[in-house]
Amino acid sequence: MTDDIFHNAPPAHFAAGQASIARLDSLRLIDVVGADALSYLHNLLTNDVEHLDTAAARLGGFCSPKGRLLATFVYWRLSDAETPGVRLLLSADLHETMLKRLRMYVLRSKVSLSDASATHAVYGVFGEPGAVAAALARHVDALPDTTLGRADGPDATVIRLSDVALETGPQARYLWIVPGARAGAELAEGFAPAALQSWEWLEVRAGEPRVVAATSDRFVPQMINYEALGGVSFRKGCYPGQEVVARSQYRGTVKRRATLAHAERMTVGSEIFVAGDGAQPAGLVVLSAPAPTGGVDAIVELKIAARDAGVPLAAGAADGPPVALLPLPYALPSLD
Repeated sequence: MTDDIFHNAPPAHFAAGQASIARLDSLRLIDVVGADALSYLHNLLTNDVEHLDTAAARLGGFCSPKGRLLATFVYWRLSDAETPGVRLLLSADLHETMLKRLRMYVLRSKVSLSDASATHAVYGVFGEPGAVAAALARHVDALPDTTLGRADGPDATVIRLSDVALETGPQARYLWIVPGARAGAELAEGFAPAALQSWEWLEVRAGEPRVVAATSDRFVPQMINYEALGGVSFRKGCYPGQEVVARSQYRGTVKRRATLAHAERMTVGSEIFVAGDGAQPAGLVVLSAPAPTGGVDAIVELKIAARDAGVPLAAGAADGPPVALLPLPYALPSLD
């Protein structure tokens, strides 16, 4: 696909009436297809797969036996497949690792796994809700009207994510998955091409964590608010690490939570310290992106005690750049 139009695209301005599109090179796709596809994934992911209908997508994770997230996904059913199938969207730097790991669990299940990124591309569409809806209407017949709602066009899938509230107004966000043969100029009709960092900043401001290679095997789901976002089902059957995740939920053993933060600089996988304190670090950067007004915004996993005490925090080292905590856009349930 010729995507020259996205090469060196500028950051979005998030202006009123603006609709933007970014090519999401940070994400890749895996297809799981076969008679046992639903039950196979249902036994592996933190969320329900068997009862997922074709009008919705879900969040789900794959955990180690110790209950730590090795990867997180947005996933949905392949409604046009001749046999049952599910498409997984995950961080690009975990794509090959997870393909290999998932294949280890196939055993006698009637499923096959493939790299759907070889045939499909992923875009992020965002901006003022009315402008985005009008621009997407040029390409798809109908749009989902609920968070994680999903709609299929003749040759594309659109998934609605949560809106992000900014001072300039709400920003609607959609994932748009299209065949790789479609040209970038065609897809960008009605949109302003924007840099990937603009989409990733909205992802951060939504407070929605995504596990990447630098943070794989670091967090029990509740540490990054994954259950609060609907990424964990406590009513489904067993999956790798399920006992640890359930124990964390019902015995109040989680001492860390994710929140939003701002600093002059922060990098994914780097640690957050109590400023001036030579003790152990107090948290970890889950996701980060350059903020439009300067510096870096991030989702940080942080000790609840440090968060609640209001102690000064620093990024990367005890004498690193000061970290200012920001409010989450959603409420957290108590795990006490």
